[in-house]
Amino acid sequence: MSKKFVYIFREGQASMKDLLGGKGANLAEMTNIGLPVPPGFTITTEACNDYYANNRNFPAGLWDQISPALADVEQATNKKFGDKENPLLVSVRSGAKFSMPGMMDTILNLGLNDETVQGLAESTQNDRFAYDSYRRFIQMFGDVVLEVDHHHFESILEDAKTKQGVTYDSELTAESLKWVVEGYKKLIERRTGSPFPQEPMKQLEQAILAVFRSWNNDRAIVYRKINDIPDNIGTAVNVQSMVFGNMGTDSGTGVAFTRNPSTGEKALYGEYLMNAQGEDVVAGIRTPQPIKSLEDENKEIYAQFIEIANRLEDHYRDMQDIEFTIERGRLYILQTRNGKRTAPAAIRVAVELCHEGVISKDESIIRIEPGQLGQLLHRRMDTEAKLEVLAKGLPASPGAASGKIVFDADEAERLGHSGEKVLLVRTETTPDDIHGILAAQGILTSRGGMTSHAAVVARHMGKPAVCGCEALKIDYTENTVTIDGVVYPEGTLLSIDGATGRVIKGAVPMIDPELSEEFKQLLEWADEIRALKVLANADNPRDAQKARDFGAQGIGLCRTEHMFMDPARIPIVQEMILAQNLLEREAALQKLLPMQEEDFYGILKAMQGLSVTIRLLDPPLHEFLPNVEELVVEITKLKMSGKDSEELKDKEALLRKVRALSEMNPMLGHRGCRLGVTFPEIYAMQARAIFQAAARLIKEGYEIHPEVMIPLVIHVKELAMLRKLTEDAAAAVMEEQGVSITYKVGTMIEVPRAALTADEIATTADFFSFGTNDLTQTTLGFSRDDAEGKFLPAYLEHDILEQNPFAVLDRNGVGKLMKMGVQLGRAANPDLKVGICGEHGGDPSSIEFCHLIGLDYVSCSPFRVPIARLAAAQAAVNNKDQSK
Repeated sequence: MSKKFVYIFREGQASMKDLLGGKGANLAEMTNIGLPVPPGFTITTEACNDYYANNRNFPAGLWDQISPALADVEQATNKKFGDKENPLLVSVRSGAKFSMPGMMDTILNLGLNDETVQGLAESTQNDRFAYDSYRRFIQMFGDVVLEVDHHHFESILEDAKTKQGVTYDSELTAESLKWVVEGYKKLIERRTGSPFPQEPMKQLEQAILAVFRSWNNDRAIVYRKINDIPDNIGTAVNVQSMVFGNMGTDSGTGVAFTRNPSTGEKALYGEYLMNAQGEDVVAGIRTPQPIKSLEDENKEIYAQFIEIANRLEDHYRDMQDIEFTIERGRLYILQTRNGKRTAPAAIRVAVELCHEGVISKDESIIRIEPGQLGQLLHRRMDTEAKLEVLAKGLPASPGAASGKIVFDADEAERLGHSGEKVLLVRTETTPDDIHGILAAQGILTSRGGMTSHAAVVARHMGKPAVCGCEALKIDYTENTVTIDGVVYPEGTLLSIDGATGRVIKGAVPMIDPELSEEFKQLLEWADEIRALKVLANADNPRDAQKARDFGAQGIGLCRTEHMFMDPARIPIVQEMILAQNLLEREAALQKLLPMQEEDFYGILKAMQGLSVTIRLLDPPLHEFLPNVEELVVEITKLKMSGKDSEELKDKEALLRKVRALSEMNPMLGHRGCRLGVTFPEIYAMQARAIFQAAARLIKEGYEIHPEVMIPLVIHVKELAMLRKLTEDAAAAVMEEQGVSITYKVGTMIEVPRAALTADEIATTADFFSFGTNDLTQTTLGFSRDDAEGKFLPAYLEHDILEQNPFAVLDRNGVGKLMKMGVQLGRAANPDLKVGICGEHGGDPSSIEFCHLIGLDYVSCSPFRVPIARLAAAQAAVNNKDQSK
């Protein structure tokens, strides 16, 4: 028996989206609940996939199923396809499972030819309407099916308006439109070598094939890539009888939402036009009227529409976006779908539907896209503002910012402290730029990816960032950036939109975040539902407080290296690094000790009652020293001056040390716990600073829970050695201060060997925290910035990798190591606490995986805490049947 490729609308239902596409399934559902839907049929997504499998040919048996379906539509409408006197006209539209607005092709008024147009004119008593419909059909068919460029048709239409002396298409007379039709037909024959097809069945066949082809047009492919829509699901084709809103004053067309898509308010929202077609509303040829005005125009139709809108929202249990047409006083519903909405509207609708008893708390949680919450937590650009976009990069950190461009972190700090708003523009950023990033309104780089230093730090600080904007040509010598040949000097006012990656000329009006009561309510429900705790990555009291305000349940990662980057401390850090012996190094460390103690005192105090996980020094020491190239330039200048100064000797000594510390591959070099093994006095100082801060707070009456995290462990003996060092520091401080401090010591799992030997390491650890940024690099063998800047886009384009593994956790590779680490670790230590503190801790898909393998917590940047809270709840709802 041949496969069923064609479903008359009454044969389908809403649950058949995989087969009928979203539009087809909804048309079927509306038909079956008795709504006035123009009759039609849907050709399945399987037919589309078979078309491609069959070398782009009609699947066997498809046409044999189309003919009886078309006959059914003819019977329902009392019209006949191709009939000269009472012709049936149809629309042919795409309709994939997931909405892809405007990405694929549509053809309207199909079935018109030189004879049926006369029948349409006679049956409607409207020559102008008939020939306007015919010229629209020829233009659409010629463009979509026959691939004659759209502008050729527009040229003929413009000639007709000029000839008649009118401005708008709607002003053309029937005679002018007849002239346009003849011009269109001649154009097609000239361009294709064949006359415009007059046989309606041939038109239908070619149109269906064109919609199938449009599944793989460039814009559809790009849209699917951006929105993570699979390439192999295909599109359905909907063939539906035409209804017309431009038949007179008793006809019209419009679009309405059952609730306000901007605010979520429970009130009908939309607009319509009488005596018009849908494209007239979109094109702005005439000013549409608010949907409420339809009540004054036709009370009966308005009442019917209100009743249908309410039925559709009740039926689909969500806000609906409804397209409708009124033909000669009769209302038709052409489409309904769950309405697109802003983040504030989405939250309000979900919460109010729950309060109304329409959906449950679980369902309201599922209704929100976690990424949408980012719109609510950062300042964003006013969508009504007119923008001059200069370039586009990667949307690395959400939010928007305007400021004078500067190219140096010190200058950014100087201007920032003086009250100037600045954007830090760099080829790429390094940890040395941290003070400039802190002072800047936002970050713009020409290199680097979504998890580059600039991106990670910006997200962590809640600052907007656009990275990898290759259109920028930065000249540090002249302090300028060139974009498309235009030079912008330092001090030029630019804006960036971290949500879209746009770089914009001048200042742009901003909208402050508004956190509604519905927003707070939704997150309270999420907290009731989720199993995962949500912690934050924070390095200072301000960020810690921000995280707490957003609902963080502790600090999962406090990076101590950021504290060393304070300009006031760099000389002391460099003194420690350049020390010639242990005595000199300890002297420098004694200067750093009170500074570190104050750092930890502030962050532990801000998080009183909650755990704070402090990672001991991780990056290689050379990152705290000047750049080699910059030192060489300075030394050369000093030599050229002829002065035999002490400064020259110091610079030369510094250069020797920098070169001695430099490494071929720093990411795999002398960093992490390897620093603690070779220079235990550094970790001993940090541990003492932590416990001295803790002792002070305990004496002051605070409840604190410090946790010390050892980075980059590969062997249980490393952790055992450094745990003892930490415990010795704690014991010494407790004895000196006469207090008891409860604390934990654990490690980051960042390299494959640590995961593979987790059962051994767990015997010496109180907790594991997966550092998935480095674990991804070491598992895949990718250098993050090199991969994102060079070959990773090709891997994504060729579907070698489905997603960027630095943005979304690689479940099959990195995930297997994590799962193994959890199982081995807990088998050896049942009380082991396990979490994640890489950037993946704020990604919804990665959070779901963390839930599935039974982690205790995720930790992310403060501004992603609400997203993580929601995503953790969604993971719990979506996987209720799966145990840890």
